[in-house]
Amino acid sequence: MVTDILKAFVLGGCICVIGQLLVDLTKLTPARVMVIFVVTGVILGILGLYQPLVEWGGAGASVPLTGFGNVLAKGVIKEIDESGLLGVFTGGLKASAAGITAAITFGYIISIAAKPRIKS
Repeated sequence: MVTDILKAFVLGGCICVIGQLLVDLTKLTPARVMVIFVVTGVILGILGLYQPLVEWGGAGASVPLTGFGNVLAKGVIKEIDESGLLGVFTGGLKASAAGITAAITFGYIISIAAKPRIKS
């Protein structure tokens, strides 16, 4: 168990370091870095290279944005096998619906609890 936590910490930390380096050393905005991570997860998922990272690093690989991209790719691949071309449009949403719903719900709850205000 402790080794699983350590692996997740190391892998997730490496992904975060890459993101921070992209923001600090390039002119990329954080939004563009997020898009790069999602697209990278999709590409690695399609090529079958992301699943070994998930198996080794657990939440360190599945929680970051690259993990979201991987879920999208796996959902599309599965839905194409089951439904054909329509799966291109529905697979990613079906596979990631729970994560998207959780993000929206918890974001809303936190926004109520934190009482955000505009900076002056």
